[in-house]
Amino acid sequence: MPQQESFFSKVYTVVKLIPEGKVTSYGAIAKYLGSPQSSRMVGWAMNASHAKDDVPAHRVVNRKGLLTGKHHFGGGSVMKQLLENEGVKVDQNQIQNLEDYFWDPVVELPAF
Repeated sequence: MPQQESFFSKVYTVVKLIPEGKVTSYGAIAKYLGSPQSSRMVGWAMNASHAKDDVPAHRVVNRKGLLTGKHHFGGGSVMKQLLENEGVKVDQNQIQNLEDYFWDPVVELPAF
């Protein structure tokens, strides 16, 4: 369990750096952390993050921009509303023009 907690902590560190109005993907975070096959584990970390007010989990979507974690926000449209409040365009639970909003930690952050 400590290894999982350590990985989750690393995920949260990255997620806290996503700028307002930007999103990233589970896979981009996994790749940045040097574990590109761990997208699902990033998803588990995001699922566990909802008790943490300082982790902007709504800014993490799947590789196609789908709001796959929306059911963890307590209501069907909470994740969408949080993103739209930051200026992100969302239609039918998918980020529109994902490339305009995508923040890639591999490009934006120094090597981990």
